[in-house]
Amino acid sequence: MSDIDPTTQTELEAAVFRRLVAHLRTRSDVQNIDMMNLAGFCRNCLSNWLKDAADERGLPLTKDQSREHVYGMPYDEWKRTHQTEASPDQQARFEAQAKGH
Repeated sequence: MSDIDPTTQTELEAAVFRRLVAHLRTRSDVQNIDMMNLAGFCRNCLSNWLKDAADERGLPLTKDQSREHVYGMPYDEWKRTHQTEASPDQQARFEAQAKGH
């Protein structure tokens, strides 16, 4: 991508982020703990990174607003509707891998 100008690169990266968020909104069956155990990040990570980017630019974005952007609804509503209780195995894998995250 070295031959792409910085503005176009930013637009492409933004399009990828929007597509990832849209994809995750359609896959509410995929639990955050499974994402963390498999990939080392989850929807909450994405929303935190979005907030971090806004903070770096001095833009007002709350944690709740960034989560709603990623989840497509208030986080508490998503948890009530889609989140299941983590199994002991899922929790153990998360705790083993989450050190330093």
